[in-house]
Amino acid sequence: MTLMIHNTLTNRKEKFVPIVPDEVKMYVCGVTVYDDIHMGHARSIIVFDTVSRYLRYLGYKVTFVTNFTDVDDKIINRANERGIAPLDLSAAYIEKYFRDIESLGVRRADIYPQASTSMPYIIQMVKDIVDRGYGYTAPDGSVYFRVRKMADYGRLSHRTIKDLRSSGRLDENPDKEDPLDFAVWKGVKPGEVAWDSPWGKGRPGWHIECSAMIRHYLGDVIDIHGGGNDLIFPHHENEIMQTEAVTGGPLAHYWMHNGMLETKTADGQTAKMSKSLKNFFKVEDVAKKFDKYTIRFYFLNTHYSSPLAYGEDNMAEAQNALKRLWNNYRDLQACARDGPLGDCPVAPLLEKTRTAFNDAMDDDFNTRAAIESLFGLARETNRLMGERTMTRDGALETLDFLKDIDSVLGILPDDAGRDSDDLAAVMSILIDLRKELRVRKQYDLADLIRNRLGEAGYVLEDAADGAKWKKA
Repeated sequence: MTLMIHNTLTNRKEKFVPIVPDEVKMYVCGVTVYDDIHMGHARSIIVFDTVSRYLRYLGYKVTFVTNFTDVDDKIINRANERGIAPLDLSAAYIEKYFRDIESLGVRRADIYPQASTSMPYIIQMVKDIVDRGYGYTAPDGSVYFRVRKMADYGRLSHRTIKDLRSSGRLDENPDKEDPLDFAVWKGVKPGEVAWDSPWGKGRPGWHIECSAMIRHYLGDVIDIHGGGNDLIFPHHENEIMQTEAVTGGPLAHYWMHNGMLETKTADGQTAKMSKSLKNFFKVEDVAKKFDKYTIRFYFLNTHYSSPLAYGEDNMAEAQNALKRLWNNYRDLQACARDGPLGDCPVAPLLEKTRTAFNDAMDDDFNTRAAIESLFGLARETNRLMGERTMTRDGALETLDFLKDIDSVLGILPDDAGRDSDDLAAVMSILIDLRKELRVRKQYDLADLIRNRLGEAGYVLEDAADGAKWKKA
């Protein structure tokens, strides 16, 4: 198959054709750093981490950019509450962000621009907007974007201006020429962090930073723009307007949006996880109860665009399902070390699995179907091991295959592949010692070895052809 991506802009799946062959430029909206990230943030972070992994797996050279909004009303208010400088607050949460995504097994993006360090690019883009007649200055030094000057406003969210008016989302600000207009630059207010600009001291509006960062780091047009579907309107809609006003061309060829993580609010209603509704669970707290593999499996076992219910019961179900893959993986490790010698032609099975995996991922990154292909492989290899027809070479080949596939998903343990020779040698000595103790009928000492290994996370299994061991 060819990689197909559901494009929010056209509302259909489209064949992925990069602007430059074999290269992908991808931008994903990041977080506003005024607090710790929660599991709702984690979903988007893991989804687009997996997208970038798969693109690299396919052989593309990927430049992946995701930003930090470190200049914002929420940051200023939180900093004032704590009596510290806003940029000091945001810097602390950026540092915490990287610790949290590490606990999710997320690979870092290539570039993490910040609003505070991107002011020259932001101010230049605002200036370009004004110079082209799409922006105007208000008495307080703010700069607003003329929405009606652009054609097809609402094309990404599939709304019309009439829809926007009836929704009651318009800001009746007397400084605006039209209630639809939005700020690309905000004039300074007392107690706020501010930068010099041609329009006086101020700070950027929320939407302009992403347009400016994309233009500076990736160019006028990119391949993929992503984020949560709560950003479609107004954030991504306004990004399109800003960029097209300056460049005259599209901002991105493909728009991808993940569905929301949902949980119960205090009044028992189901809603998207958010700090404002106080129905959120911090990544830091969840990571204390569930490992990164379980968290990734939980998110990836549902299509990225679908809503997903969160709760500890859901996480426990994911953990139990993942254990089936892990048990198979551990058994393959044991077989690779202690299994029968000889040929085991697993290549056709692995090729069948790779085809199923690739077909699933090519179908709009369908990680759920991709994971099901691994469960199918586990069933087949369990049967071969049960029949004692899986050999050491076959198990090693399967483990190498799983390591390659897991470079995309990140749900198998970091020791994917072969156990270290040193560990295998030590375990062989302990197994021989336990065998000798049993011959001498010193069963209490033999059981002590088995029990202590169990406490350390290793399982000894007695079989007709000798003891086997694996990680628990």
